[in-house]
Amino acid sequence: MIIVVGIGADGMAGLSQASRDELARAGVVYGSPRQLELLDDSVTPDRREWPSPMLPALPTLFGAAGGADVHVVASGDPLLHGVGATLIRLFGAQRVRVLPHVSSVTLACARMGWTVPDTEVISLVTAAPHTAVRRGGRAIVLSRDGQTPATLARLLNESGRGDSELTVLEQLGGPGERRRDGIARDWAKAGPAEVGDLNVVAVAYRPDERRAHALPDEEFAHDGQLTKQPLRAVTLAALGPRPGELLWDVGSGSGSIAIEWSRSAPGCAAVAFERDEQRRERILANVTAFGVRVDVRGGAPEALADAPEPAVIFVGGGLTQPGLLQACFDRLPAGGRLVVNAVTLESEAVVAQWYSKEGGEVRRYQHYQGGAVGGFTGWRPALPVTQWSVVKG
Repeated sequence: MIIVVGIGADGMAGLSQASRDELARAGVVYGSPRQLELLDDSVTPDRREWPSPMLPALPTLFGAAGGADVHVVASGDPLLHGVGATLIRLFGAQRVRVLPHVSSVTLACARMGWTVPDTEVISLVTAAPHTAVRRGGRAIVLSRDGQTPATLARLLNESGRGDSELTVLEQLGGPGERRRDGIARDWAKAGPAEVGDLNVVAVAYRPDERRAHALPDEEFAHDGQLTKQPLRAVTLAALGPRPGELLWDVGSGSGSIAIEWSRSAPGCAAVAFERDEQRRERILANVTAFGVRVDVRGGAPEALADAPEPAVIFVGGGLTQPGLLQACFDRLPAGGRLVVNAVTLESEAVVAQWYSKEGGEVRRYQHYQGGAVGGFTGWRPALPVTQWSVVKG
């Protein structure tokens, strides 16, 4: 059995009796140097720091223990972005017992007077800092190190969120607990000095301009090459995002489909393929502004080769390029979904050929925008779009 004991910045004094009893009977204890230093003389001297890199070593590390119990100390609640979840995933819930401490998220919400269910939790321990950018709401951000608050403040300021309110909470629950409040715009110039690595950031995002789906076109930086709002809505419906799925957005343009996809369900991410360098830069700017997980790469089909396997592929550009659609279809796993939008007669011909061969569904969309005609209002048609969607057999 692997017993994972959560411990806070207050060390042994903050542990429940059950946790203290477990550590008292431990033969060996694994943990980070900081966590091991919190233990007192009642705990075995056989304390082992995690190897680096840790993850590849875990199967061998605990497999060698045989039937003996092994103890682990972890920060706060080990199941909240902690090693407890990793161990359960590797060894199964039957082999892992978790004794949680109060999490840093719960402590931070208590200090802020925020309800936990209404507060997003974002971990930057391994994720890119821009993934903590939001357009409203509030979040507890788990920092990677002492530089995270200043980095986040700069990104918020650059993405038009300079009025966001930030609170850095260090050593939560311990004798050295410290709180500092600020505004992203101010901290973007000079962040709080000497922030310890053990910190979380409570963020109230300002201005609050949250919107769930089918964002207005003006929300994206673009040069006209983007899937317009009405068609984006029906395209996302055809793509059908499910939690944790990866999308390939081929011929991404401004990245609007990849971004909307990544915002649509928990764990969704995308790879955006775009041949034009300036457009790739715009996609990156949009990705940062929306705080989503989108990997931006070069043009297809060349850049498809080493990309991670997708669950869904959307082709919005470059359809007439020789071999592109075949390369996409070849990389799509069985049961994967493919959606193609075609505007030109030539791209429609490609769609027709594939539809006759693979089946699926074809639809044509046409929408009109009201506009001035002298002193009156008339309808101006957008280009019709043919959409093909198919599930690979």
